Amino acid sequence: MKKIYFLILIISIMSVQAQDSRIPLDTTIVTTNEVSVNGQKITYKATTGMQPVWDDHGEVIASLYFTYYQRTNVKNREKRPIIMSFNGGPGSASVWMHIAYTGPKVLNIDEEGYPIQPYGVKDNPNSIIDVADIVYINPVNTGYSRPVVKEGEKLDKSLFFGINADVKYLASWLNTFISRNNRWQSPKYIIGESYGGTRVMGLAAELQNRQWMYLNGVIMVSPADYKVLRTDSALSSSLNLPYFTAAAWFHKMLPAELQNKDLLDVLPLSEEYAINKLIPAIAKGGFISDEERDKIAEKMSFYSGIRKKVILQHNLDLPKDYFWKELLRDKNGYTVGRLDSRYKGLDKRIAGENPDYNSEITSWLHSFTPAINYYIREHLNFRTDVTYNVFGPVRPWDNRNDNVREGLRQAMAQNPYLKVLIQSGYYDGATTYFNAKYTMWQTDPSGRMKDRFYFKGYRSGHMMYLRNEDLKKSNDDLREFIENSLTNGRSAKY
Repeated sequence: MKKIYFLILIISIMSVQAQDSRIPLDTTIVTTNEVSVNGQKITYKATTGMQPVWDDHGEVIASLYFTYYQRTNVKNREKRPIIMSFNGGPGSASVWMHIAYTGPKVLNIDEEGYPIQPYGVKDNPNSIIDVADIVYINPVNTGYSRPVVKEGEKLDKSLFFGINADVKYLASWLNTFISRNNRWQSPKYIIGESYGGTRVMGLAAELQNRQWMYLNGVIMVSPADYKVLRTDSALSSSLNLPYFTAAAWFHKMLPAELQNKDLLDVLPLSEEYAINKLIPAIAKGGFISDEERDKIAEKMSFYSGIRKKVILQHNLDLPKDYFWKELLRDKNGYTVGRLDSRYKGLDKRIAGENPDYNSEITSWLHSFTPAINYYIREHLNFRTDVTYNVFGPVRPWDNRNDNVREGLRQAMAQNPYLKVLIQSGYYDGATTYFNAKYTMWQTDPSGRMKDRFYFKGYRSGHMMYLRNEDLKKSNDDLREFIENSLTNGRSAKY
């Protein structure tokens, strides 16, 4: 009987798609599968489909595409954690962590994360499906998620495309999802990558204060903190130096004194110099003495692999995009990647101030785009002629009133259960690991909650899980964090 119902549902969806290119607003398809994780056989159910977003008047204003994985051989569902997963952008689908990090399937890629053919997916022996259920949510205009606009009306972008609007409607959607799936008793976690870090910081407060949903954990993967990234300050510039050190070390561009050390022995030296020497030096601007400027440029060159002359030409404020172009300019003429500086690119001209393209993102799209389209159609059995937006149109994005860092602090202060894990790749030049550390330090300026923050670094880039060694390590770190943040009967009090 279930098989007949499943076939009818598929046929009905296909018939709708034969008439127009819209997806039903509220529909799901269920498949079952199994995967071996750490040598243990795990059976699971995958539910994929659409769930509406309603406005304050009960009108449907959008429908979000999601995929929900539940382990099936579980006795006490109320004790089993659930993780709500987002990617970033803004405007990025929840594809990256879905089929490359935490889910039961991962891309066909090599050990370091580079594309190979045939494209597709394989079992993920490191997935956290053994310890938690996971739902991957695609915000409006990403994946198959779309706004609903009445005939004759225009899309009200203010409902979706901004820091606070994004957090508000997603929190409401999550409330509905948790209710529909009877998960209110479960330990709850949210995970966000890149801009998803901004998103989940905001969601921690919004879920708690507006939806009355209290979390056990917030996980930020290569988080973007725009209070640092979009500031014209000595602080923002100086925090880049440890990343420069990491990328230069990987490409063997540091002086022998540093190059002969292990990366994790080198980075603390660069971090200390950035905090104690570089910030005050750049803060002086043009009024720094010639002698001090020369000494700072000499030391920046030592820690970055960039010539002293070039650093002086930039007034000690070396742009990251120039670094990506300059680091290997005189060695082999390649550029290095933005999101993962292990990747190399080939420009039309060796001359110039910034790379022609981001070598890492083109490589990733090479792998992810065919794989996610294949996986959804052939494994999850969700078929449609609507385009799957790996990156969707969400601009302009309203960045005003960015208080998400303070929102996370308040959520933690009000909820003694809540803990935070940050995961970063050392070779990420977009949302650098040292920026992530700074965000962690500034979220709790009192220091009274610092024992509830955890930082983990990896020898890879923005999507550190693409490197097989770090895929295992980062998933194990998630397991450890989940275990450490379960309450086990402890009361929520100070």
